[in-house]
Amino acid sequence: MDIRAVNTLSYEEFVDIFGNVVERCPLIAAAVWSRRPFSTFPDLEASIAEFIDNLPVSGQKGILRCHPDLAGRDLFSGSLTPESRGEQTQAGLASLTPAEESRMRRLNAEYKDRFGFPFVICARMNDRESIVQRLSERLGSDPAEELRRAVEEVKKICHLRLRDIASRPRDRNKL
Repeated sequence: MDIRAVNTLSYEEFVDIFGNVVERCPLIAAAVWSRRPFSTFPDLEASIAEFIDNLPVSGQKGILRCHPDLAGRDLFSGSLTPESRGEQTQAGLASLTPAEESRMRRLNAEYKDRFGFPFVICARMNDRESIVQRLSERLGSDPAEELRRAVEEVKKICHLRLRDIASRPRDRNKL
């Protein structure tokens, strides 16, 4: 899909296509639709990042709370979004040993207790070992710094999801 096609999408089509570039946050796609026309996909990405950056802390935490636990029950129950399922599988999180699953559950719970939102990392830019390592390290972070870091990870995920959409041919019959 090229940017000219993006700029001709109706509101509904735009939200349908871009509604999950930020996990389970179609409201963000709805908000940036009005900023059309975009000159490039990086321009669209910058609009999304600007929207996120301008949210109050409570809004940023809300975005983070839309993310599933990594290697959590949603992965194993099949209730993840297709994007998240693919990202977690690619990172090796769908094939953890029982001991690794137990450790991830414990670390995820500690992280959520400490920060009030799930641990977010761009799984496609990591493997399961580095994810566990970063999760362990980030448990010791200052809460304000961790919020900033988690939001930056959301932007990395968004970047890759936008790249995927840009590389797909547009088929109006599948909208």
